[in-house]
Parts: sequence; structure tokens; C-alpha cells
Amino acid sequence: MMISRRRNLLILAAAALLLILVVAWRMLFLPDALAFAGGTRVALSDYARAPIAGVPIELANADALTKGRYLAEAADCAACHTAKGGTPFAGGRPFKLPFGTIYTPNITPDRETGIGAWTDAQFIRAVHKGIARDGERLYPAFPYASYTMLTDDDVLAIRRYLASLPAVRRANQPNTFAFPFNQRWLMAIWGTFFNPGKRFEPVAERSPQWNRGAYLVEAAGHCGECHTPRTLMQAMNTRSKFSGGQAEGWNAYNITGDRLSGIGDWTDAELAQYLSKGHAEGRGVASGPMAEAVELSTSRLTTSDIAAMVAYLRTIPAVRTKASPEMAGPAPAIASAGPTNNVPGKRIFQGACASCHAWSGRGAITTDQQLTGNRAVNDGTAANVAMMILNGTGGSPERPGAYMPSFRAAYIDAEIADVANYVTARFGSKPSRITAEDVKRMREE
Repeated sequence: MMISRRRNLLILAAAALLLILVVAWRMLFLPDALAFAGGTRVALSDYARAPIAGVPIELANADALTKGRYLAEAADCAACHTAKGGTPFAGGRPFKLPFGTIYTPNITPDRETGIGAWTDAQFIRAVHKGIARDGERLYPAFPYASYTMLTDDDVLAIRRYLASLPAVRRANQPNTFAFPFNQRWLMAIWGTFFNPGKRFEPVAERSPQWNRGAYLVEAAGHCGECHTPRTLMQAMNTRSKFSGGQAEGWNAYNITGDRLSGIGDWTDAELAQYLSKGHAEGRGVASGPMAEAVELSTSRLTTSDIAAMVAYLRTIPAVRTKASPEMAGPAPAIASAGPTNNVPGKRIFQGACASCHAWSGRGAITTDQQLTGNRAVNDGTAANVAMMILNGTGGSPERPGAYMPSFRAAYIDAEIADVANYVTARFGSKPSRITAEDVKRMREE
């Protein structure tokens, strides 16, 4: 009896150990960015069909600084390295993470507070390996796990452009991470598993356009850093590649080929317009970090590069997620119709929203104002709706994208929660239940 019980305990222990090993293996050994594509990977120098890295053919004869600027914009450097209302590239933008706040560094050519004293080799090492000039390990909030695929020439072209900018003397702010997250040496272990440390390798069987799109989406644009969910180790879970993630309190939606929860039923023209203008009719408006990405990056890319990105995104395997259910149908055009259990939300919508968005949600003046068919409105968490009410979104005569003012100072948290819940109930497929406490947290992001 005792022997049988001991044997059963050993079997259970072995099974538990095996389960732990399987979970650890799946967490630590993830597919690389192009694993889904199959085919034969080759070095860039061996892909003779067309150039993949560098600038597009339209800029082939441009001067070095123009090329560097284009690549810096493709990599969206300004968005993270510019504080709100601050000097471009001078750093200081806070990113609140579950374990503290990280502030982006100054990357202007100031020799003391920026990167003016860095060597080319040190800059390349930082971009590819996440190691600063003094050997300090960088946190993967800096997307070096994606940037590692950039060629040395492209990284140096970006460096030359940054070196041409005015030097800004602005000291870097320390992070607020608590132990053990303030132990930067741990990032060496993280990088061992989650930074491939290799330059981009095109797929021989794929077209030059597809490979160019892959280079822009995966390496320069680092789209997966926001649009891919994270594991417990804060690595991109490439087994659910591009199926949706989070960025600065905003939901970054599914951009796989799924027709219901992804972009499978978008046309090429709609995708191209969204990337270049921040708006596609009937699909919604870029907001939050995506609006910045459009303004500072994708809107500045050539038509051929936008087309390449679209061609590549079209091939991402479909992943269906519950976060984006089927879009709701048309909303009633009269004020008296619609949800009746949220009088405060309806009152605020009537006073601040209906004049632009209309009771039908189709937009009172332009299609930029359309709420029906908008993924944020169809999101049962109402996170992006509340964030848009708090912060407003993009746009001006000089910039792409629609414009909406911030109502942060106009309404208290409970009122913003009320109107966000009213919007999702009237125009979305599932009413949200966002609370004043949720909005308070978002306000602090």
C-alpha cells in the first residue's frame, strides 16, 4: 500500500514537473517574427530580386540626411523620445508600466545629456542589443527586440540624421522601478531569450514588395510591440501574433487577417488610407499612440512603402479574439430611441457629442466623426472611448487624422464613464460597464 502511494506521488510529481517544463518552454521559446511565412530565409546580400532595406526607390538619389530622416520616421523615433509639448527627440516622455514609470532618454546630439559623445558602434549596440554607451542594460520598452532586425547601414543613417539636429541640453530622468525590476542586469537574461539578435532575413520565395513590407512592419515600424499580446515575461507572444495588445492605456486592436475581429474584411485601399491619413471611411479614426504613429511615421512614408506594408499585413494568419465582436448595425437617428437606462450619459452625449457625431452615429458633418462601425465603440471595455473623451484625438489642418477636443477638464470621472457606456450601448454591439474608478486610472496614465 505504501509503495503504491509513493509511486502515485512520484507520477504526480513527474507530471507536474513535465507541465512546468512545457509551460516554461512555451514561454521562453517563441516563434520569430517571420516563422509563420515558411520558406527559405536568406541573407539580404543574397536576395538579388530587389533591395529590401534602406529607403524606397523614390528616394534612391536623395542626400544622406534625407534618407536618414526617412528611416527615423519609419522607425517612429520622435513619438517616444519627445515629451508632451517638449522639444523633439529630447526625451522625458513617461511610460507607466505595472512596475513603475520609465522616462525616455534624450537622443539629440548634446554631448553630456544626449548621444553626441556616442560612437557609431555604441549606437548600433544600443539599437540592436539594448546596451547603452556605459554598458547599462536598456529596458525593452525601447523596442530593440524589433530594431535588431534593422541593418547596420540603416541604423547609422538614422544616427547621422539625429546628429544633424540641434543639441538640446536636457538631463534624463531616472526610472521609478522598485526591486527587483530596477535590476538592469536582468535584461541580459531577458535578451537571451527574447531578442533574436539577428538582422532581417528576407524569405526567398516571397516577392520584393512582401519582404519590404515585412522589413517596415517588423523591424522599423515595430508594429508587433503594441499589437501583439505580452507573455508573463513581457515578451511579444508571437504565437498570437498581431492579435491585439495594449499601449499607454489604449487597446491596440487585432490586425490579423481575421474577418470579424481583425482586418480581414478591410480593402487594400482602406488599409492604405488608414496608415497614410489616420482614417478610413466606415472603419474609424486612429487615436492615442496609433494617431501619433500615423502623424509622425506612416503618413510620411511613400505610397510604395504603404502598399508594401499592406501587402505584408494581408498575409498575417487570422486570429479570432473576443475583444472585437461583430460590428453593430445602424443606430437609430432620433434621440428618443436607444438605451434608456443611462440618463446621465445620454444628457452628456446630447450636450457635447451629438452635434458632431449625430444621434445616428454616422457623423453630422464628415465621415471622420462616424461612430458606427468604429472598433473602439464596439469594444466592450470602452477603454479607447474613455481615453478619447479624456485626451481628444489628433488632427489639425496641418496634420493627418480627425480632430476631437479633450474633455478631461470638462467632466468628472463618473460623467466620462457614463457617456462612454452610453456610446457603446447606443452604437456598439455590447454595452460596456466602465466605472469612475477605471476612468480615474486612465486619467492618471
